Amino acid sequence: MKPDIEKVRAPNIRDVAALAGVSYQTVSRVLNDSPSIRPSTRQKVLDVIDEIGYRPNQAARALVTSRSKAIGVLTLQNVHFGPQTIVNAIEVEARTAGYRLSIASTTTASDDVRASLQLLTNQAVEAIIVIAPQRKFFDVIDELDLDVPIVALDSTQRARAHSLSVDQFEGARLATRHLIDLGHRHIVHVAGPQDWIEADERMQGFLFEMGEAELSIEPPILGDLTADFGYVAGQELLRRRDFTAVFSANDLMAVGLLHAFREADVDVPREVSVVGFDDSPTAPHLWPPLTTVRQDFALIGRRAVELVVAELEGGTVVDRTLIPPELVVRGSTSRPWFL
Repeated sequence: MKPDIEKVRAPNIRDVAALAGVSYQTVSRVLNDSPSIRPSTRQKVLDVIDEIGYRPNQAARALVTSRSKAIGVLTLQNVHFGPQTIVNAIEVEARTAGYRLSIASTTTASDDVRASLQLLTNQAVEAIIVIAPQRKFFDVIDELDLDVPIVALDSTQRARAHSLSVDQFEGARLATRHLIDLGHRHIVHVAGPQDWIEADERMQGFLFEMGEAELSIEPPILGDLTADFGYVAGQELLRRRDFTAVFSANDLMAVGLLHAFREADVDVPREVSVVGFDDSPTAPHLWPPLTTVRQDFALIGRRAVELVVAELEGGTVVDRTLIPPELVVRGSTSRPWFL
């Protein structure tokens, strides 16, 4: 007769062992997929686990296996749509692969980055995924010389980290080439902070494409990726009126630009075309709907976990080539009114 399990607590590994008629060490070996367990014994243990709803405690499991099955994620505080979408995808993919997440958010200050990384290592994570906007993050990583695999979701190609990224340079080229192909010759770039990796890549793509078309280049306006800055930049641009198109380094600044232009009764796209970057959920619902560059943030998150699992457990090599972006043409761009 099977022994009763107390109703006042969750079942534990010894309950499983007693009900299956095996030692708790055997249950542990089943949980860790040991090849030394006979198939019939494995099935008996799994049946009991399913019957009583046993869920292995991660901390206890780490003591037995010397593995935490934890992946650390370092991300910036107050993240925008893209990084948050990546984190969500990482969480789902990690859970599917049998891992849990330990997330640490940080400011851009080096001391905060260092403290967040040390917090993750203190939690015995087996690898760290870095959603880092600035090169200084990697300076801190190099300084700490962490003894776990690092996956960087950017295009730095650092020696200490595996890199995964959408091709930011190519995305900016697509946006700029779209405007040029429409007939625009006076294009302004509202850029992000140049100590941010992706913002610099986008600016370089813009400059390259303008150079390829042999067009005159105004110095990019350096912004902070917020809608407020885009609004102020739009007001400043309206005092100049020496352009017919704007390529914004992200959708949020493009929102501010559209606000400033609409407030001044400037017709978008007839008088000024605007292109953003990211394809945030609000982009198709703006007026006019925003032409932008789409990044597959969920794919980045899934590939990051695949790379971590392949590194920790061995397996299929993950494709680490830059992920191609996609230009999404909507109502905020058109040919200049005089063509």
